[in-house]
Amino acid sequence: MSQVLHTPPPEPAPAPASPASPAGEHDLAALAARHGLTVSGARPSLPEYVRQLWARRHFITAFATAKLTAQYSQAKLGQVWQVMTPLLNAAVYYFIFGVLMNTSRGVEDFVPFLVTGVFVWTFTQSSIMAGTKAISGNLGLVRALHFPRAALPVSFCLQQLQQLLFSMAALVVILLAFGVPPAPSWVLAVPALVLQFLFNAGVSLFMARVGAKIPDAAQLMPFLLRTWMYASGVMFSIDHMTGPDSGLPSWVGTVLQLNPAVVYIDLMRFALIDTFDASHLPPHVWALALGWALVAGIGGFTYFWKAEETYGRG
Repeated sequence: MSQVLHTPPPEPAPAPASPASPAGEHDLAALAARHGLTVSGARPSLPEYVRQLWARRHFITAFATAKLTAQYSQAKLGQVWQVMTPLLNAAVYYFIFGVLMNTSRGVEDFVPFLVTGVFVWTFTQSSIMAGTKAISGNLGLVRALHFPRAALPVSFCLQQLQQLLFSMAALVVILLAFGVPPAPSWVLAVPALVLQFLFNAGVSLFMARVGAKIPDAAQLMPFLLRTWMYASGVMFSIDHMTGPDSGLPSWVGTVLQLNPAVVYIDLMRFALIDTFDASHLPPHVWALALGWALVAGIGGFTYFWKAEETYGRG
């Protein structure tokens, strides 16, 4: 009787790893590494991100200048509005607060006091408003080109700094017209503006990430900024409003003096107006200005960098 030997059927070959499986992901990662490929839009390390941003400093400057030039290109008066806009704001505030509400009482050189406050506050307000819409308002640019996204809010802050420098020419004329003489202390305006720029850029970077995630933030910001302005002594003296005769607790004045907008406004007033002496400044004002600049600048930059991969997607 013959016996038939049955060979066992061959085992099926293992199925190739799916790209979605861990093994497939490992193979694809190895293949990409072998050919020098990297993830598109991947977030670089923080030092590398800073290096990339610095390498594009010429783009940031050119973009800011172009935006500033185009801002009033359709107006007949053109770039004159860079000076006229804050001057008209100051005139309105003078009529409402200086005349109708009489907040000028007891404030020496009230017009230079007011105009300086309006110009410096406008720098912060405009920087934050522009920063809030820096990503959401430039999605075409963000999606079309590869560059550090922080370049956009920083360039908008630089644009507002350039506009402030135009306004400072008008401010000098106002100071001289109202009898405020030039003084060596005017040089202090330079470090004050540098610290304020760092603060503005940090807050703008923070709000740029918020605005990219929540577009409605741009609609809410004018109300928040207006409230902040009224608490920043732009149109009145905090010393007079919170003094012993005001009926307010003493801590209110202390809290208002720690307000970063107040710190930078008062530093500019101290630098430019001779009657605004050191007695009007909070203790350790330069340390406060530096502290706010570092906290906002480093904190805002880091917060923005952490979401670098998400901008322009979705």
